[in-house]
Amino acid sequence: MLADYHVHCEFSDNSVYPMEDVVRDAIDLGLEEICFTDHVDYGIKVDWDSGEEIRWRNGEPFANVDYPRYFAKIEELQSKYEGQIRIRKGLELGVQTHTIPEYNRLTEKYPLDFAILSIHQVHDKEFWNGEFQQGKTQQEYNDEYYQELLQVVKNFKNYSVLGHMDLIVRYDKAGVYPFEKEKDTIAEILKTVIADGKGIEVNTSSVRYGLKDSQPGRKILKLYRELGGRIITIGSDSHRKDHLGAYIQPARDMLRELGYTEFCTFENGKPVFHPL
Repeated sequence: MLADYHVHCEFSDNSVYPMEDVVRDAIDLGLEEICFTDHVDYGIKVDWDSGEEIRWRNGEPFANVDYPRYFAKIEELQSKYEGQIRIRKGLELGVQTHTIPEYNRLTEKYPLDFAILSIHQVHDKEFWNGEFQQGKTQQEYNDEYYQELLQVVKNFKNYSVLGHMDLIVRYDKAGVYPFEKEKDTIAEILKTVIADGKGIEVNTSSVRYGLKDSQPGRKILKLYRELGGRIITIGSDSHRKDHLGAYIQPARDMLRELGYTEFCTFENGKPVFHPL
């Protein structure tokens, strides 16, 4: 069973990949199920119907998903391609502690099959451009990142899995910060996730970003399993055609090597287990 559970399309501010093209390409690749997980990042972006001015970046609107159009398009394609591929409704939620109320309202208004909880910013400062890391030591920004994630999972429950849990590694110009220095905090995060019946994802974009390890790293994946974690999804974090479905099979092989026997898809917010 091949599935890609982290897929972006033109409803994300950083993708222009048409949703129907994603579906057709997924069928051609032999994927049996995909979940669209376009970006919502309260704090730095606004909703289309918020009444606030929409900002633009690189010629594209810098805003959250246009929810009515997004969900209507997914439903249209579910009907059109029924019997060829399963298409699930999801979002990637870039949660911060101060934006939790907005995500609670959003997830109550729009029931989802699947929701990825990601930390893309802290205090509205982004990682990819170094704004969050600026003026801090490597220990300080790693500590702050994991503490933010811990506080979010303690206080926000309307999600399915943690996305690219150690995302800060991708943008750490100082190199890979030792896992052992954050192990206690990471363990507390994972224990909270497991107790809440949530999971984590393997994000295969680590390969295209040139990371030396998986994302999350193997030590995190091993710790999650040792603590009793079972719910795990696999996603390419695709934003264009050549990303879609990439490195899914190697990720499955890696999980088997680490002792996992199952992975998950989701339906109506509930995990569905499949053998690896």
